Amino acid sequence: MFIGREKELALLQQDYIGKAVMVYGKRRVGKTTLIQKALKSSSYRTVYFECLKGTMQDNISGFVQELVRAKILPVPLNFGTLQDVFAYLNALPEKIVAVIDEYPYLKAMNDSATVDSIFQNIIDNRLVNIELILSGSHIGMMKDTLQEKNALYGRFAVTIKLNELNYLEAAKFYPDKPPYDKAAHYAVFGGSPFVNQALQPRATIRKNIISTILNPMSAVYLYANQLLLSDYSVKINAERIFSVIGNGKKRYTEIEDKLDVKKTGNLSKQIKSLIDLEIIARNSPINKIGDNKKSTFEINDNLLRFYFTFIYKNASALQVLGAEAFYDEYIAPALTDFISRRFEGICRDYFSLQVRSGKMKGVRNIGSYYYDDPAHRKNGEFDVALEFADGYEIYEAKYYAQPMPLDEIHREVQQVEEIKELTVKKIGFIAINGFAEKEEPYLYLDGNNIFANEKVLYGKYDVE
Repeated sequence: MFIGREKELALLQQDYIGKAVMVYGKRRVGKTTLIQKALKSSSYRTVYFECLKGTMQDNISGFVQELVRAKILPVPLNFGTLQDVFAYLNALPEKIVAVIDEYPYLKAMNDSATVDSIFQNIIDNRLVNIELILSGSHIGMMKDTLQEKNALYGRFAVTIKLNELNYLEAAKFYPDKPPYDKAAHYAVFGGSPFVNQALQPRATIRKNIISTILNPMSAVYLYANQLLLSDYSVKINAERIFSVIGNGKKRYTEIEDKLDVKKTGNLSKQIKSLIDLEIIARNSPINKIGDNKKSTFEINDNLLRFYFTFIYKNASALQVLGAEAFYDEYIAPALTDFISRRFEGICRDYFSLQVRSGKMKGVRNIGSYYYDDPAHRKNGEFDVALEFADGYEIYEAKYYAQPMPLDEIHREVQQVEEIKELTVKKIGFIAINGFAEKEEPYLYLDGNNIFANEKVLYGKYDVE
């Protein structure tokens, strides 16, 4: 099933003969599927080769075998270098699209700088009749090729970074579910096409969790347990950091204390590596950008977050109890809270999509808003804040099984109004199952609005 990626596919289907293209993104995000779909519509001869974790000569031989399989070469020929292979292909009368996937494998097993230099030479001198697509899953290595210090800097006609599907795109894997269940599935399984294809579209969240992430024989379990971190040298320390962060937002000092590590700066380097790899994110409230004391760290990947919240520390219990009993004992009591925290992110994504599509104007930033309330001796964050030039729109996000009651709306409004430092343009509420009652002038969104990506509701009235 091919879902989303319309813009990326259209971009990749353009003619880049004589040029190089880069496609990168983390494992199981759909790079190979996207590339192969683009190849199917190509009018040129195509060859796809996934690099081997071996020597340069091993990879030359493997690439030649794929060229024979694609009937671009009649028989295996002997080549001393990759430059020789591309020089031969470039001399053929037909045009060719050549894909070199998992490029970091080639760099990891050979001198990295030399490999980049070889491909610089190929791109500069041997692509007259060839389109070259370089692809890879190690985000750090692929990003490095885009840096000015790298031999490949400036050599790509287009660079496509493939991210996970957003919550609207992921919901197409389970289109008949109500918004409450769509939000739950996205909160647990995230936006990886590989993961979502393993789900049963009509099954409950309980059944899908049990059959995938709690099943040691499932590819989804292996993805969370091994594959996502298999390329990273920081694996052991990453697991410890993930275990501390879990489903929460953790400040640096909290992580440091929980891990009981010496203040040598090593933890900072490890966290920076994980941020560079886009596995975790450093977030700040939009009114406290740059304030290290207010910054927190979160796991980016929903499935990985679920794994380290519920399974990582309790793996032995899963083996002893079995999936169903483990779900009932360890997951069910805390699942709603887990989903609720992820629902806040869905709501922020909703507004981001609104802005990017041109449906909302004037928004300068989207995030949470940190507040101090000295009069009542408390502080905290509002879930969703939209920053405008003249103030903020503040929203509270509620993942409730029932409609949000009016008295809670009143309490939330009072909390916002007590923050004197805050210039509020509008106050709104996002309740997945709607509202028991609505009062003007507040803004209201429910699950149907969020998953239809529609306009905001002001009381009873639709407003563009």
